Amino acid sequence: MPVLPGAEPYRHEGGEVGVLLCHGFTGSPQSLRPWAEYLAERGLTVSLPLLPGHGTRWEDMQVTGWQDWYAEVDRELSALRERCAEVFVFGLSMGGALTLRLAARHGDAIRGIVVVNPAIKAHGLAARTLPVARYLVPSTKGLVSDIAKEGAEEVGYHRVPLHAAYSLSRFFGVVDAELPQVTQPMLLLHSTRDHVVPPADSARILGRVSSTDVTEILLEQSYHVATLDHDADRIFTESLAFIGRLAPSVGKEGTATGG
Repeated sequence: MPVLPGAEPYRHEGGEVGVLLCHGFTGSPQSLRPWAEYLAERGLTVSLPLLPGHGTRWEDMQVTGWQDWYAEVDRELSALRERCAEVFVFGLSMGGALTLRLAARHGDAIRGIVVVNPAIKAHGLAARTLPVARYLVPSTKGLVSDIAKEGAEEVGYHRVPLHAAYSLSRFFGVVDAELPQVTQPMLLLHSTRDHVVPPADSARILGRVSSTDVTEILLEQSYHVATLDHDADRIFTESLAFIGRLAPSVGKEGTATGG
């Protein structure tokens, strides 16, 4: 199947500091593309993969699950580690959960993590009915484009495939159990008005990780897809400052000095 316009993966060869970016459930790299390009323009090596089953049509997600999505970002992390001296992982929504699991499993191989409106639990009645509902109906209303900024739109699916949603709910349980294994410096940014992921998810993450270097920032002008919303510039600059503080090869102006 052809990839939706704008949903293509993105990679940039830069300096010795690399960033892996993980997009969200039923979304695509388009939601993180401006962030990735911002980092690339400042000399960083960047990898923004398209997760399996995403970026084409929602039916393609029905035959994928969390193991497929996680395997993709795990492979990309390994490739970045071969290329770069320091590696960071960033994620939005489900991409935040993928980021947290990479951090839990790879330890010191990841220098730091940045998560935006991270999801860690399936909420509500719909989540509790998923084990049965997925066999009765193939999909439900989509989650994309929860954005306050007028004219901004997210490229993704307007239907949620329920087999994939069930797999996602199982994945959240896996990640939640592994949160105490997360020890890296962490920057967590979350919107005060998010119609997809409640603030309880960020609170649980902050309460369960073992990281001692933790910064929480509230995004007051954006909804769920904050990387395409009014607070996008703040996310970009705060994440670059986070990298600059932890990776000596990134200078104060954000230009990589490594080869």
